[in-house]
Amino acid sequence: MIDTPTRRVVLGAGVFAAGSLLMADGSMAQAPLAPTPECHDGDDATVPQTEGPYFKPSSPERTELFEEGMAGQPIELVGFVLSRACKPLAGALLDFWQADDKGRYDNSGFRLRGHQFTDAEGRYRLRSIVPGVYPGRTRHIHVKVQPRDGRVLTTQLYFPGEAKNRSDGLFRKELLVRTAKNTGWLAGRFDFVVG
Repeated sequence: MIDTPTRRVVLGAGVFAAGSLLMADGSMAQAPLAPTPECHDGDDATVPQTEGPYFKPSSPERTELFEEGMAGQPIELVGFVLSRACKPLAGALLDFWQADDKGRYDNSGFRLRGHQFTDAEGRYRLRSIVPGVYPGRTRHIHVKVQPRDGRVLTTQLYFPGEAKNRSDGLFRKELLVRTAKNTGWLAGRFDFVVG
């Protein structure tokens, strides 16, 4: 019999890992994030959303989109990619793209674009900036998530407390990132559940 960890065990390990990931220069304290709701077999998958007009294939593999001297609020986003049966998925592909702090996308290069794979425990880590707003849209990060040999989930992540969340027709509260302030950085957490 294969012993697979429960979501509680996985998330407990994730809290530990998230704390260690938030230590950018050794001076940051662990940021308190709200606990993840208990997972139950058969939970709904993460809500899909439109890709939008700015996706570019062939992004570089990297976990750091943040560049030294880049304008904007730095954020470290961590979480898991899980199956609907609450099992962590190793080797899942995550492709992120977003606007800069002024709401502009880099359409000629790969600034604020990159892909990565979950580790053996199904965890991912992204360091970037909080994207800016632009006409008709609230702050959001685009992502495509694809488990090994699975279907692609395309969605967008949103930020709590944003005034434009109410007027953005694409905004979904189910896609809110849990956030907490940290020394100089915003700590974020979002777990993807894929079908």
